[in-house]
Amino acid sequence: MRLSLPIVLSLALLAPAPALAAETPPPATPEAPAKTTAQLIDDLFGRLAKSDDEDESAGIVSALDSLWMRSDSDTSDLLMSRALAAFGAEDYSLALSLLDVVVSTNPDWAEGWNKRAAVRFHAGDAVGSAADVAETLARNPRHIGALTGLGAIFEQDQRYDNALAVYERALALAPHYKPVADSVARLKAKVAGQSL
Repeated sequence: MRLSLPIVLSLALLAPAPALAAETPPPATPEAPAKTTAQLIDDLFGRLAKSDDEDESAGIVSALDSLWMRSDSDTSDLLMSRALAAFGAEDYSLALSLLDVVVSTNPDWAEGWNKRAAVRFHAGDAVGSAADVAETLARNPRHIGALTGLGAIFEQDQRYDNALAVYERALALAPHYKPVADSVARLKAKVAGQSL
């Protein structure tokens, strides 16, 4: 069954907005075990919520993206690197083929879905991209890149109120992340202009 773009996008918006996790304090002693990836991510979101600096916020978002790229599977990591190289060369067919394998063999890895959403969007498949964004957000509701990708899909479809809602959801996670703040400001102006 193939879902229409409005239905897929509506499903993605129905996911509840995530609550920000409190920053976890560093280990008290050198003998304490290393933090898990989930703990590191929670720490970064705690810092992101408190940051009032655009550069620091951008660095934290970049650190989150790096952590999310860890699949814990050498095979998935290799396929992803090859898919990203193909994507960079605008060989969308090859990138999609590789990412299809990634999501079928490692379906719990949100980043596989997210990268396939990006490739599909650039290849002109907004419906497929939206479906992959929904899969990404089901696994990682705090994925800022997936939220902004969904906002871009809504904008392309001229659903500016929905785009604004998604960008605002991303902004709640990263209050001083300039690309998201700029998108919110742009969409607020566009929506205000439509209602005049």
